[in-house]
Amino acid sequence: MISNHDPSAGKLRILVDADACPVKEEIYRVASRHKVFVSIVSNSFLRVPDSPMVERITVSDGFDAADDWIAEQADAASVVITSDILLADRALKSGASVLAPNGKPFTLASIGGAIATRAIMADLRAGGDAIGGPPPFTKADRSQFLQSLDTMLVKLARTTG
Repeated sequence: MISNHDPSAGKLRILVDADACPVKEEIYRVASRHKVFVSIVSNSFLRVPDSPMVERITVSDGFDAADDWIAEQADAASVVITSDILLADRALKSGASVLAPNGKPFTLASIGGAIATRAIMADLRAGGDAIGGPPPFTKADRSQFLQSLDTMLVKLARTTG
């Protein structure tokens, strides 16, 4: 696993928890428009565009290997794309901006509630309660994601110079 990105450069970077990410194509489009480097991190081989601005990072299939790699790389010049609440928490603690694939940002103010809800749902499932999963991914979610990622990158570009 070789990374082409020099984290010491301080440039904006998008780190994608990619195995189940439904908005990779949208990420490539927005990143290209903003000239932002993208790291697609997964446990298995995924196709990525042939671009010097996009790298594929394939980690081991160990538990949380992709999350660990992303959390180690995340910093104030990073946007992390994930639906994993615990990874979002780790990335926020590293100073990164975090966005779910449905366009909802995770923030330091909201992450505690999200973790608590996750724990309650896990307890309900463990107790045998039949609860549904997340709502289906919609066209509106995709549109919200595009708008949120664009806004987040513009804001970060201003604050990171």
